[in-house]
Amino acid sequence: MSRLCPNFKLWVYSTEDDGVFGDGKVRLLNAIDERGSLREAAASLQISYRKAWGDLKKAEECLRVKLVEKSRGGAGGGQTALTPEGKHLITAYAKFRQEAEAGVAQAFADFSKEVGL
Repeated sequence: MSRLCPNFKLWVYSTEDDGVFGDGKVRLLNAIDERGSLREAAASLQISYRKAWGDLKKAEECLRVKLVEKSRGGAGGGQTALTPEGKHLITAYAKFRQEAEAGVAQAFADFSKEVGL
């Protein structure tokens, strides 16, 4: 039998606003940071540009912070870059995620011991 381990989904949400922030938004922000383009980031994640843009807008509204700056295209095309707040949010979320994983791992170890796994 394979080793059992816990798994969970983690995101931040508000009961008052329509928007969430979690692993998917972090992947999108990282892809934007790597590619310098929302369109290319969306394509690399195999999601539509419209969904990516809508997800970012919802997250910005919910978090009340601007995550990206866009500049319109020209001969070289448009550009999207993370704001300092967007970069900070990625770093802070990574720490939050790591702490949550550690807590879940400890709780699972306690559970496994209790039930004899």
